[in-house]
Amino acid sequence: MDIPLSRCRRARRVQLAMVSFSIAAIALVASAQTRELRLVSSAWTPFTNGPGQPRYALDLVEAALGRIGITAKTTIVEANQYTPSLLEGPFDGSAAAWRDAEREKTLIFSRPYLENRLILVGRRGADVSAPALSDLKGKKVAIVEGYSYGNDVDASGPTFVRSKSEEDSLRQLLRRSVDYTLMDELVVQYILDHYSDEARKKLQIGSTPVAIRALYFVLRRDLPDAQSIIDRFNEQLRALMADRTYHRLIHVEWIRADIDGDGIPEYVPLNDKQGRAEPQHAYTLLSPQTAAEQPAGPEQRHYYFGGNIYSDWASVPQSYKGYDNEHPDPARSTGTIFTFKW
Repeated sequence: MDIPLSRCRRARRVQLAMVSFSIAAIALVASAQTRELRLVSSAWTPFTNGPGQPRYALDLVEAALGRIGITAKTTIVEANQYTPSLLEGPFDGSAAAWRDAEREKTLIFSRPYLENRLILVGRRGADVSAPALSDLKGKKVAIVEGYSYGNDVDASGPTFVRSKSEEDSLRQLLRRSVDYTLMDELVVQYILDHYSDEARKKLQIGSTPVAIRALYFVLRRDLPDAQSIIDRFNEQLRALMADRTYHRLIHVEWIRADIDGDGIPEYVPLNDKQGRAEPQHAYTLLSPQTAAEQPAGPEQRHYYFGGNIYSDWASVPQSYKGYDNEHPDPARSTGTIFTFKW
């Protein structure tokens, strides 16, 4: 019984190595043709922003493009200027776009690489089980001013109270100025990773997103080599997961993603010394309907350590179960993205 499992692990390791080699070769060839893309976006923390601010989506797209010899400069415009600027010019595309029929006529879309998943957060003991915002009619819900949440959110029924920031939204919630706050799941994961004790004592966090929108890198169809650029961008995404670039740029300890392309997501740690206990939280890059994963059933907890995939936590070698306090992962970001007051 041990022999087939070890062979499976070796086979998957070889497959991943071959993918990494192919990606490296593509990047090497492309590097000889460096070019710069002019992209556009509106501001939405933590996905899109100007330099020096939380901009997870822009950072990821720029990292992937850099591997194929392409640079990108994003101009931030007001939310009401974004779609006209994207569809009518003068920009080449966007690093973070939602998909719809109108945009598909003009733009080529990458594979989805992240999602906007809005989670309901309340004070400890609050009912956060509402499947949709329309079920919160009459409640006060804090959302950050200036964000484009979409018409399905803005017209959904609750009384929205505009805040200055994610930190301000949480402050209003804890001061009982609002009943709930609406946060992207990436921000929630940041709180769980960096303020776990405070979150456990003071917050009630919903388990089901009340709104989901996939994020895509897009280019105009009339841009020379647009399809080639999109294809090469797509080829970089699994490599960004395997080498932990995703973790570093979106500031999470664990991600859950299909790293080997078999339709079953793996739990991937920030480094190969990420703790003695099985993780309680992992940020899912894409929901099953977006990622086209295998039909949901009893959760299959596969783990990725040292270039191998293990079928469960018990199979993970003890050498990976611990913390390397003397030699912390040099790729790990030490920057502070949010500062929440409790």
